[in-house]
Amino acid sequence: MRYSTSKTKINKRGVNKMIKIIMVDDDLLILQSLSMTLKKESDFEILITTTDANEAFELCKIQKPDIILMDIQMPLIDGIRATAKIKEKFPDIKIMMLTTFADAAHIKEAMAAGANGYLLKTDPLTELAPRLRLLFTGTGVMSNAALTQLSGTGNPLLKSLTPRELDITRLVAQGLTNKEIAGELFISEGTIRNNLVVIMEKMEVNNRLQLGISYYK
Repeated sequence: MRYSTSKTKINKRGVNKMIKIIMVDDDLLILQSLSMTLKKESDFEILITTTDANEAFELCKIQKPDIILMDIQMPLIDGIRATAKIKEKFPDIKIMMLTTFADAAHIKEAMAAGANGYLLKTDPLTELAPRLRLLFTGTGVMSNAALTQLSGTGNPLLKSLTPRELDITRLVAQGLTNKEIAGELFISEGTIRNNLVVIMEKMEVNNRLQLGISYYK
């Protein structure tokens, strides 16, 4: 993927590229709000905003985005079907669902369609840019509220964790070291170690392996 010199910058993850984004939502006010939020970040480039997921698919051929922010409920083709269509043709494009649907059924359908992340429109806007950066580097991202829905039929102890503790637990389950987790969440390794002591006590486990298994239980 080529980037013009004028558009190339060092983003906050240390990557020598702008993060190119297409946003898809049938609510123009939401598109405007998201666009204004992300344009404040020096490492994001908003390629286009559209209310039509089919148009987003066609634009992928020309614009070659890194990330697509995708709503689910739209009039012509819903975001889950659009995600499956885009991922089949452009598997390297990362798709972040951004929706009002927090139920386990929609989350599982989106993940099955190939979505790389799942956020809710009720999540704080301040969390959007950091989570998109995580997605860009290959880390799966999920709203804590959505994660709670998925864990509702699994390990009930996950519900005792704070949002930060859930983030740390998710990354431990993905096999990341304390140093890598600290880098992903922009906090110190000491903070990670202190949180893990509390997390393991809450989750009633004695080591990282047990914690990872418990997370996916």
